[in-house]
Amino acid sequence: MFSCSSGDAPETAASLGCLCCRGELQSLTRRVNADLSRRGFVAGIGGSIAALNFPGAARAQGASNPPPPIVFTNFLLFDGKSNALRGGLALIVEGGRIKAVATGNPAGPEGSRTIDCGGRVVMPGLIDAHWHCMFAALPIATLFAADVGYIFLAASVEAERTLMRGFTTVRDLGGPSFALKQAIDEGLVPGPRIYPCGAMITTTGGHGDMRHLSDLPRSPGGPVSSMERTGAANIADSADEVRLRVREQLLQGASQIKLVGGGGVSSPRTTLDMLTFSEPELRAGVEAAADRNTYVAAHAYPPVAIQRALAAGVQCIEHGHLMDEATAKLMADKGVWLSIQPFVGEEDTVPLSGQSRINLVQVIAGTNTAYPLAKAYKLKTAFGSDLLFSAQKATRQGIMLTHLTRWYDNADILKMATATNGELLALSGPRNPYPGKLGIIEEGAFADLLVVDGDPIANIALIENPEKNFLVIMKDGKIYKDALHS
Repeated sequence: MFSCSSGDAPETAASLGCLCCRGELQSLTRRVNADLSRRGFVAGIGGSIAALNFPGAARAQGASNPPPPIVFTNFLLFDGKSNALRGGLALIVEGGRIKAVATGNPAGPEGSRTIDCGGRVVMPGLIDAHWHCMFAALPIATLFAADVGYIFLAASVEAERTLMRGFTTVRDLGGPSFALKQAIDEGLVPGPRIYPCGAMITTTGGHGDMRHLSDLPRSPGGPVSSMERTGAANIADSADEVRLRVREQLLQGASQIKLVGGGGVSSPRTTLDMLTFSEPELRAGVEAAADRNTYVAAHAYPPVAIQRALAAGVQCIEHGHLMDEATAKLMADKGVWLSIQPFVGEEDTVPLSGQSRINLVQVIAGTNTAYPLAKAYKLKTAFGSDLLFSAQKATRQGIMLTHLTRWYDNADILKMATATNGELLALSGPRNPYPGKLGIIEEGAFADLLVVDGDPIANIALIENPEKNFLVIMKDGKIYKDALHS
């Protein structure tokens, strides 16, 4: 992980003051090379660097200090719930929360800073309900071949980019993001709040089963494959194995569980019409999650996969692009969430071929049916982007949101990506890692907000260029970008 470039022997370099060869860092290298646990990887490195008094350690150690109070003035407010903007207000932020949304010009707390927004719009930070923190920006070949340390470091860089796109919270729907979440929460790296599910749980041959064929045959109860050890996906082929895998993710801190009910676009050995778990197997996962007072989100595209998940008690359907009217009605009757992504063309994905491209074309065609059904039956609908395997494609997160103009007006789109998505996150109940109000601007809510140079209700395309149009980005009361005063 850390290697000496001085050209001297380690003992000689150490005597000359080479940091690479200090005993503490050599010890850290041995720990990483011995496959340090995923949960403590990033935080462990940060703590070790802080102990060595390297540059940047002070920032990490001081990250837990609360930011000073801030008073926002001279703005128009989109609060995440309303269809129109409101003026004549002041917004007081203190201790990471919104202390007050007041009329007039109230005095701020002692030592507070005032930010004059110049008549611009203040809105909640955006929420992506279907994101993959570890896999969004790295090519799949790199994910298979690279050292785990590189993957985590690359993911931390992409986490900061995600935050700078205005997404202050994401729901991670598959991948070993526990350590990254910990590092962000502790202030070691900037990034969005993460609601992690850990490894997606699938069957042999289901979406996410990316094992080498040399790993077959699999013996139930036998050793896990190298793919499973990465924490990307776990294989379960019985109700008992489903319970085990669910409990393992909850043990690591999952806020919700993802079960795979069929095939998927990025798994070229699957088709969208196939099924994976039986109803009893799905129910075992739902019950194991319910024992910890949280919920299961099921990856499912066709009606039969969705209906099987509903029968098992799943509370959120991921994707659902191939649903029919009967399935939409059933979801409405049961009050089940639809977490769907507006894929309308191949420009939102990396180049695909073979069965993966066939699957994508089916998803794109289904998008034009699924959203009208969701509107007709008033389904609780969440926005997610599900962008994968490309740093360039990951920048389209806001563009994906604007695709929704085909079916919704701008205010409803913004509400979906803020307050509505916040409601879905609250479904984690006691397993919610950030208990409190997200996606809205009101007293007591988390102080996650954006200052937009323009009116996104009138022009939703402003979201497409966050570098230019998001002048202030705040998360948890801390300002990560301030182009008003730069």
